[in-house]
Amino acid sequence: MIIWFTGQPGHGKTSLAINVVSYLKENNIPVIHIDGDDLRQITSNQDYSKMGRIKNIVLAQNIAKFLYNKNFYVVVSLVAPYLNIREKFKNDSRLSVKEIYVHKTGPTPKDEYKVDDYEPPKTNFIDLDTTEMVSLDELLNLIF
Repeated sequence: MIIWFTGQPGHGKTSLAINVVSYLKENNIPVIHIDGDDLRQITSNQDYSKMGRIKNIVLAQNIAKFLYNKNFYVVVSLVAPYLNIREKFKNDSRLSVKEIYVHKTGPTPKDEYKVDDYEPPKTNFIDLDTTEMVSLDELLNLIF
């Protein structure tokens, strides 16, 4: 399974992903975490233009597909602002993808990094408002 956390910066994607990864590891499930910040560091892609973002998203998707085909659970935490790219990936019949839209209703410390052209999902996703703390059990019940 590929579990894809998407949403604006500072809304909790990476924190939630780390908790899910820890849970899967504790249960001896092979899992890899792909985080947008980590991916940008190892590829030196600091291009936040639309094309730079697309390049980063497609790279994350290709890595996730590869690992999924090697029988890993893949947990992705990436802004991935473009709906059409996420939808195409999510609807690939060769994959099992769960998209989790992480958002907050109040201001966040990273609002200065807000992605103006972020397009929230419209179908086939888990809606997760992290304004209030979400327990790991609640999160796991939503995913599994």
